[in-house]
Amino acid sequence: MSKTIYIAGLGLIGASLALGIRKHHPDYRILGYNRSEKSRQIALNRGIVDEATDDFPSFAGQADVIIICIPIQQTIQLLKDLSELELKSNVLVTDAGSTKSAIVAAAETYLSAKGINFIGGHPMAGSHKSGAEAADPYLFENAYFIMTPCKLTKADAVPRLTDLLAGTGARFVQIDAQEHDRVTSQISHFPHVLASSLMNQASDYAELHPFTNNFAAGGFRDMTRIAESEPSMWTSILLTNPEAIIERIEEFKNRLTSVANLLKAGDQAAIWNFFDQGRQSRKAMEIHKRAGVDSFYDIFINVPDEEDTVLRILEILRGISIVNIHINEENREDIYGILQITFKNKEDLKEAADRLSDQTTYQIYLD
Repeated sequence: MSKTIYIAGLGLIGASLALGIRKHHPDYRILGYNRSEKSRQIALNRGIVDEATDDFPSFAGQADVIIICIPIQQTIQLLKDLSELELKSNVLVTDAGSTKSAIVAAAETYLSAKGINFIGGHPMAGSHKSGAEAADPYLFENAYFIMTPCKLTKADAVPRLTDLLAGTGARFVQIDAQEHDRVTSQISHFPHVLASSLMNQASDYAELHPFTNNFAAGGFRDMTRIAESEPSMWTSILLTNPEAIIERIEEFKNRLTSVANLLKAGDQAAIWNFFDQGRQSRKAMEIHKRAGVDSFYDIFINVPDEEDTVLRILEILRGISIVNIHINEENREDIYGILQITFKNKEDLKEAADRLSDQTTYQIYLD
């Protein structure tokens, strides 16, 4: 039976969800809301949605499912707007916000009187690209899609949403909204604060020590990549999860103080244990099982600085879908560097490793 799905927000997340829905449910009618005409036109031209509007109420009454994929504060306002609209009696409402407590609280405040079926959602995937033009049906493949049930969540919400989004290839889990915000404050929100702090510190330091800008590479580059994220989104995230993030910042201050004290004392054994504990903890974490936020699979190849080396490798990997290619260290003649190639799933990673092992003599490492 065909359903009507209404997606509010045709950016990267909303448009990619639409493509995932279309993949598994080609008969479903998908409507879109977006204030930007450019995103609406791209979504229509690519067939991401069947119809699009800049007037949210105009399509709301037709929807069997409404998915809100806009910034958190706007999501809260839209939930309030929904309370004043005529909707289908069995409509399911969900969202894609990166914090959940504030959104769930807003839903319970505004939607309870109408008995609307609501469940919080958070697809833990993203890209450095944005907008409908970056929409990717495989964006959520193997990534966690978190659902946060609440007082408004009816028994059919989880199976309905799971079936609707089956085409995304996501891994669905349920968690309490407050626990979601506590966990993401540690593994997502605080790291963004730290990355931007490191960049701001390095920028100030470079005024007195200009070579800071020249030598910044390797670990510093990897640790600060997320500092390029969109500021307004992260401002909204921090302001809707302040207590948990402040607690993580204060706890981290204590850890830095402890390391400083070890250095002052010259305690070699304790410093070694500090680094070893970090190393062992990372090895044991889900990071290496690729079930977390960035569901990508990497192969690292020791390559010489020789003409056409990268082109040769790409030729060997022809036909395998590649997410990204990166040279981790500057190559110089007769010095091996690390070529990092990222794949979307473990099958492609294995196929790439097998081909490179058979057709080259390069050292290969899998992550």
